[in-house]
Amino acid sequence: MPPAAPSRVEFIALMAMLFATIAFSTDAMLPGLPQIGADLTPDNLNAAQLVVTSFVLGMGLGTLVTGPLSDAFGRKPVILAGAALYIVAAAAAAVAQSLEIFLAARVLQGLGASGPRVVALAIIRDLYSGRGMARIMSFVMMVFTLGPALAPSIGALVIAMSGWRAIFVAFILFALVASIWLALRLPETHPPEARQPLRLSVLSSALAEVFAHPVVRISIGVQTLSFAMLFSFLSSTQQIFDLTFGQGDTFHLWFGAIAVVSASGSLLNARIVMRLGMQAVVRNTLIAQVALSGLFCLILMAGLSGQALFVAFLIWKTSVFFQAALTIGNINAIAMEPMGHIAGMAASAIGSVATVASLVLAVPVGLMFDGTPLPLAAATFVFSILAVAGMRLLARSEAQTAA
Repeated sequence: MPPAAPSRVEFIALMAMLFATIAFSTDAMLPGLPQIGADLTPDNLNAAQLVVTSFVLGMGLGTLVTGPLSDAFGRKPVILAGAALYIVAAAAAAVAQSLEIFLAARVLQGLGASGPRVVALAIIRDLYSGRGMARIMSFVMMVFTLGPALAPSIGALVIAMSGWRAIFVAFILFALVASIWLALRLPETHPPEARQPLRLSVLSSALAEVFAHPVVRISIGVQTLSFAMLFSFLSSTQQIFDLTFGQGDTFHLWFGAIAVVSASGSLLNARIVMRLGMQAVVRNTLIAQVALSGLFCLILMAGLSGQALFVAFLIWKTSVFFQAALTIGNINAIAMEPMGHIAGMAASAIGSVATVASLVLAVPVGLMFDGTPLPLAAATFVFSILAVAGMRLLARSEAQTAA
């Protein structure tokens, strides 16, 4: 007998936990980067940043196939299979003795996490659309933000008690809880009669449809730039707190506080998106980010230092996370809106291209770290300008289509 449908509150909490797999898998690692670098790559400590981006690379690559698989076989089986791969890869990373094997395990862990990441989005699209979907995504993102708030502190606590390898035991337990909850409480949202056969011709046709739509193409570009800002931050943030400001020991507390404040962005979005519309919220938020990032670049070039610079950095960093809360869910909903009939394939194509392309932008930014936040601030300034241009192009494209 299939499970009864969960309440909206439980549904949002479950979806948030599935999304939180990604945040937990990246953010809990951040306090351990110095130890991981010292153990696995002592001659090139900056390479420890690849712990984050290798996971994101695997997630981006996996994103391309998990959606079509869920269209063909259902949402729940694909999420549970991905969780199984995630658990095996986490166990391999926990015992890895070289950086190469460790990074390979992180890529596989990312492949497994792509199931919850993409298929959860398809599940939401199965049940909601348009501004209603954006509103649900806002609540999901608000709960999801607790992951970045808590994950670094959890990671720091685990490291202090048992070393950085024990973090992967926590990953395994988290994935098991989420999988059991999903299996027991969520009915299948993609019934057999709605499924797409897993044939190359069907996949290529659906993929062509996704990229033929101008709204989807432009939305992918904006999402790429939004992800690039976020992943650049995740790669560099621990080093900035530690090496630039001498706050390595309290990094997890600062990071958690910023995440809690940024969670209000998702709550604000849930309140205003139904009234203002998704495009207006994304466009205006990105314009504000251009102004704030440009101002922070000027502050850095003016030579501000010490505690005053640290306060300015905290305000700017919070603005970037706040901006992500107001843009990423909305731009996803904009891209998915015309693709409801192939939601799984669309979610895969959109998420995969945006994630992998954003890494092409974010990895060099992280590796450019020179002891100051300037490379990160300058990159964020440029990315946000390009994203604003993309939103204006999106509005023009929709106006031409309507005409």
